[in-house]
Amino acid sequence: MRTGYTKTMTPKQIKANRHNALKSTGPRTPAGKARVSLNASKHGLLSGEVVVRGLHYKESPGEFQEFLARYRQHLAPAGPLEETLVEHLASNRWRARRILIAESGEIAHSVDSGCRWREEHPLGLSPDIGDMVTKFKRSAAGCECLIAFLEELRQDVKTEGGLTDQALKRFGDHFGGKPNVMTVKLKVFRAMRDGNRKGLKAEALRAEHAQPVLEYIMDEMAGLLSVLGPMREQDEKKEAALQAAAVLPDGKTLKKLWRYETALDRQFFRLLGQLERLQRMRRGEAVPPPLAMEVSLPC
Repeated sequence: MRTGYTKTMTPKQIKANRHNALKSTGPRTPAGKARVSLNASKHGLLSGEVVVRGLHYKESPGEFQEFLARYRQHLAPAGPLEETLVEHLASNRWRARRILIAESGEIAHSVDSGCRWREEHPLGLSPDIGDMVTKFKRSAAGCECLIAFLEELRQDVKTEGGLTDQALKRFGDHFGGKPNVMTVKLKVFRAMRDGNRKGLKAEALRAEHAQPVLEYIMDEMAGLLSVLGPMREQDEKKEAALQAAAVLPDGKTLKKLWRYETALDRQFFRLLGQLERLQRMRRGEAVPPPLAMEVSLPC
């Protein structure tokens, strides 16, 4: 391709181009001309202020421009005053949309993290609350944890041929090293092995000692398994009830959202009324003056 080359048009082509240009007359109605007059305006006066561009929360300027364009198309403002009112109307509804976002976010946060039963989940319990085994047994998740801890201990006893200090410590570490009904009972078994009142040899002593420990562990696991099903059903009902109670924001947040929404609605209908008056006046209609009332309190 040659650079600097300019194609020369023939007189016939120039005449055809001029003839085609006459076919495009542009908008003919006042509303159409008003819309076209805004084509050069890439951003409204309020675009930079109404769109949030924070570090962790960002709104789309392009989405707001599309939102504003729909209002312009529907309301067809003519002149800067009507255009300003339309921008205020669009920005008002854009801000009102945030109320719904805030409300849904508040509800999701309340349901996800505000359920009180989660504070009692065994993996989140503080070791300073007392007997943790008793706390674990109050939920299906806690029972499942106890079953897993006991199974781990059962494997240690089988491998070591009895309850060793290391196995007892590992089991106690699951509860922050604090005593509970299970560790107290296991320490009794451990003391019985150290006593060796029968004078048994090491292998026989381990065998005699391991059997009651394993029986105790299996009995505890069986008891937990027997209540696990009803406990799960109880937890599901409790969770459903708490979620149902959390589908509304708390009173303080709800009042704040309501006041903000009410203020925006009042502003919206006031702006809409002003725009309607201007457009009716522009069309030559007789528009009565606005009714103003002044209210004063008695002295």
